[in-house]
Amino acid sequence: MNRTASLRKWIPQYKANLALAGPVVLSQIGQVIVQLSDNLMVARLGALPLAAVSFGGAVFTIFLFWGTGLSLGLTPLTGEAYAQRKIRTTAGLLQNALVLYSLVGLLLFGVLWMLGDLLEYMGQSPEVVRLAVPYYRYLAWSIIPYMVYLSFKQFLEGVGNTRTGMAVVLIANAINIVFNYLLIFGKGGFPELGAAGAGLSTLISRICMPLFMLAYFLWNQSVRRYFAFFSRTVQTWRNIRRLLSVGLPISVQVVLEVMAFALSSIMMGWIGPSELAAHQIVLSVGTMAYMMQVGISTATTILVSHAYGRKDRQGIRLAAAGSCHLGLAFAVVTMSCLILFRYRIPMLFTDDAAVVAIAGQLFIFAGLYQLSDSLQIILVGVLRGMQDVAVLMSYSFVSYLLINLPVGYLCAFTLGIGPSGLWIGFIFGLSIAAWLYYRRYRKLSRRQSPGHGGDRPLTAPV
Repeated sequence: MNRTASLRKWIPQYKANLALAGPVVLSQIGQVIVQLSDNLMVARLGALPLAAVSFGGAVFTIFLFWGTGLSLGLTPLTGEAYAQRKIRTTAGLLQNALVLYSLVGLLLFGVLWMLGDLLEYMGQSPEVVRLAVPYYRYLAWSIIPYMVYLSFKQFLEGVGNTRTGMAVVLIANAINIVFNYLLIFGKGGFPELGAAGAGLSTLISRICMPLFMLAYFLWNQSVRRYFAFFSRTVQTWRNIRRLLSVGLPISVQVVLEVMAFALSSIMMGWIGPSELAAHQIVLSVGTMAYMMQVGISTATTILVSHAYGRKDRQGIRLAAAGSCHLGLAFAVVTMSCLILFRYRIPMLFTDDAAVVAIAGQLFIFAGLYQLSDSLQIILVGVLRGMQDVAVLMSYSFVSYLLINLPVGYLCAFTLGIGPSGLWIGFIFGLSIAAWLYYRRYRKLSRRQSPGHGGDRPLTAPV
């Protein structure tokens, strides 16, 4: 009887999370499919072009995720204002986000373009760099329209609409895949650009994304109404600073985590092109699984931000616990599949026996870190929803830069373990991150419980 009552308690939480998470998962997977389709098609050209795409994408990804992380600050702020029915405040957040994130896109493009001249000094073979630069340049251009798209997407997620972003991403992905085929292999009268064609197709698809979003806002009356509240008076430094105060810590946290993977990809290139190609295959598949957890985490941020706006402590706790249940369940399934099919999955990408053998070993470690990875990203979603984001920077710095990368380097190079050693570093880093985030959430929960100052406002401790 007690178990049945307990299950009835959690089912509404699971349903609420999955209803929001489903479209987010498809949207996030859609973003990964852009890179995955690049890898699948470029892999047919050989290990060298695949290594070039992996290298160029690893450098670009650091800045892409910095911009993405910055935009994530819009979601909890919008969710809080939306839950409090403050339409003017909600509209002001959208207006300021469009201005801020567009300027950030231009800034990131400038940095990426200048960094392109330094790719040859990052320890890769000249052949890899030669193929990587054109691909990388096209990706650099794509950051501008992508940041505009994120302004619309994160705003819609804040008000509980996760389906539109999903639809836009899926359509853009179809465009990307079609142009990948045309431009990489020179089909249908298009030039044969090889790896560079994958970058150009990504640029084309990302130009379409903000255009589709704008069309939706103009067509749908429920969101078009927010445009009516746009004015010069709400475009202020105060509102910009508010977006930055939440977005910057999130972006730093995201970048530090991504840097651990991106820098590990660069170190993998020091071992050899086959190892780097195998690493990219495992990373691509692992990222697909990670997107499910990102969807659950994003849904958690939305649910927690709405409860936070209503000052509903119990709602926050139920949303957090229910999300952890879902994430861990999916992590167990993912871990089992990655380990069980570790040699079959790489064959979908390449018939290079050496690459398949290395990837098969790496999939064991990719499977093992699923549990800690699940907990850390979901707990991050909880803390974002509560706008307790400042601590994320220091925790991520410790987990990824002071533990993940040094342990990976030690195992791979000093101890001579090789490619698997870099993935051992991931297990250590993600586990420490999950533990630190859990401690922070528990501290907030105790402070807000009836026996520990439950009458205090829902704010993070200093």
